[in-house]
Amino acid sequence: MVITLTPEQEAWLGARVAIGDFETIEAAARRLIDERIAELADVADDDLAWAKPYVDEAMAAVARGEVMTLDEHRARIAHRLATLGK
Repeated sequence: MVITLTPEQEAWLGARVAIGDFETIEAAARRLIDERIAELADVADDDLAWAKPYVDEAMAAVARGEVMTLDEHRARIAHRLATLGK
């Protein structure tokens, strides 16, 4: 497979090679692609079970009526920003 880099990509990689971050542009490209694949695999494998307690907590708060409208939120933020400099 042949991959053509943009001039900007090649320049960035070349600069990293020049300062010793990578041995060659090809090695840099391989490593960066490998790292990104690993990141994407981690995200794809995450079942988000860690988020369930937060969602359950938020749903319970909504059920209790502990909510505010977007307009109320915006007004509260505007008030806080207005009083910061005072």
